[in-house]
Amino acid sequence: MLYFIPAWYQTHKWCENEQAWQSRRMNSEFDDTVKQIQLFHRSNEYPYRILLLSYAPNLRHFLHRQSVYHAPCWSCFDSIQEIRRKMAVPVSMHDLAWPEGIEFLNTPFVVVAMLHGERYAVVEFGEDGNMIWIEMYKENQVCRRNIYDDRGFVSSTIIYRDGKPVYQDYLMENGKWKIRVFEKDGHVEVNPEYPTYFLDVANRKLTSRFLKLRYDSIEEVLKEVFCAYIQHTGASDIFCIAMHEQHAAFLEQILMKRRTILSFYMDRYDPAKHPQAMRMMLKADYIITDSKEETNRFLELDDRLLMKITDISPYDTRVDFGISQQLSVQNILVPVDNLSDQEFNRIMVILGFYLQKNSRARVCLLTRNAMYDRPRRLVEQARMCIRSAGLEENWVSERVDTGRTENIVDREVPVRIYVEQCVDELTVSRCMKEQRLIVDLREVPELYIQITAISMGIPQIVRTETQYVVNGENGIVLKELGQLSEALEHYLRGLENWNRAMVACYELGRNFTTDVLIDKWKEVLGFVG
Repeated sequence: MLYFIPAWYQTHKWCENEQAWQSRRMNSEFDDTVKQIQLFHRSNEYPYRILLLSYAPNLRHFLHRQSVYHAPCWSCFDSIQEIRRKMAVPVSMHDLAWPEGIEFLNTPFVVVAMLHGERYAVVEFGEDGNMIWIEMYKENQVCRRNIYDDRGFVSSTIIYRDGKPVYQDYLMENGKWKIRVFEKDGHVEVNPEYPTYFLDVANRKLTSRFLKLRYDSIEEVLKEVFCAYIQHTGASDIFCIAMHEQHAAFLEQILMKRRTILSFYMDRYDPAKHPQAMRMMLKADYIITDSKEETNRFLELDDRLLMKITDISPYDTRVDFGISQQLSVQNILVPVDNLSDQEFNRIMVILGFYLQKNSRARVCLLTRNAMYDRPRRLVEQARMCIRSAGLEENWVSERVDTGRTENIVDREVPVRIYVEQCVDELTVSRCMKEQRLIVDLREVPELYIQITAISMGIPQIVRTETQYVVNGENGIVLKELGQLSEALEHYLRGLENWNRAMVACYELGRNFTTDVLIDKWKEVLGFVG
């Protein structure tokens, strides 16, 4: 059995990232574990199971969004709370027992329950329209928050005093509290009337008793329950750990003598910043990174990893034609996050002068930074660069939610440079369908953009050669920034070079198909097993 231990946490908390639908998502839900589960879920090549350490009352909705709704999963908090339900159950706020005389006010964001002219409760909903929590009020101050499980019951409740949280009760399906976590010092109390937890192991329901009724932290409770579960797994089972600061030390102790694969994804957990990471890497049976560049960086830290490290892309390629050839304009996608101000300014000037020569060209400045004022600040910086170069600063504008550039009808000067803010991979993919060319001049090009460009047959201009860009085939690797204008002409002057690069994309994409990634996983599992 292959067990996946994901890193699905809020910052420094043992709980999921689910949020109210109207809140701005600050990061993508996708990670390496999601892709790994998708691969094994679709291929049926190897038995697997998710081992979830985080509190996730909306796990079913998350798995559904990732197209792995039926993935087998064991939850540590479900065991603690003795929750046996598996399937999601729709719950309506109208099914709840509200006091006589309650009135509901539907606002654009939440539903406010009013009782005798005063705010009684506020109902919040998740991205899928599911009710995620209800905050109760007394004398216009929050006094309680009931958090709903997507299987149809109240999963936990937070008690407030003077508007501040005091403790959180994690509940059983019957509404009785099982453990109580105090906000002040983090200590945990177990309900003495229900001092047990249950383990769902190999279709067996095993009940165990907590060793104590008081713990110093929730981590101590999780460790006890997780250790109990691990004892029922086989010696040949393999644990694939998504490396994360929240659980690295926790799992190092528990899985010390078990077969482990460590999975590193982007900048989530940098071994250079965490001394214990190298210790875990040397003890692990295998290490997976998301790119050859990351593998080489790890080998520079310690060459003893050479025989047990490989890269497996967290994204697979598939033929997914874009629509750029159907457009009258030539869109150039320029990711700008992590560019220095000096680099950004120089790139903008070069692009500005190129736009002056090519009336069909448009520049899309892509940011995955979720800050609300990020597009405005990028527009201001780009306008300053264009103005300083003696060009038309009104070329630059923001992209608005309607999908059209602001005031596009009434503008005397057409928009040539605009900003797209795309936090998650789905919106990035939609944006890329319209792009004729990718210009990613950051020191480390973004992995998802490179893989998606291969799938869509879009040439790439980069400064660093990677396994996803072969110089002269599906893209150009610039030796210096001054060559950018010439590289743009190479692909946008006509279709001959662009078509040649598109064919090279599809040839290169064969190295990163689902079947190829599965074969790589088979090799890793064969080595570890």
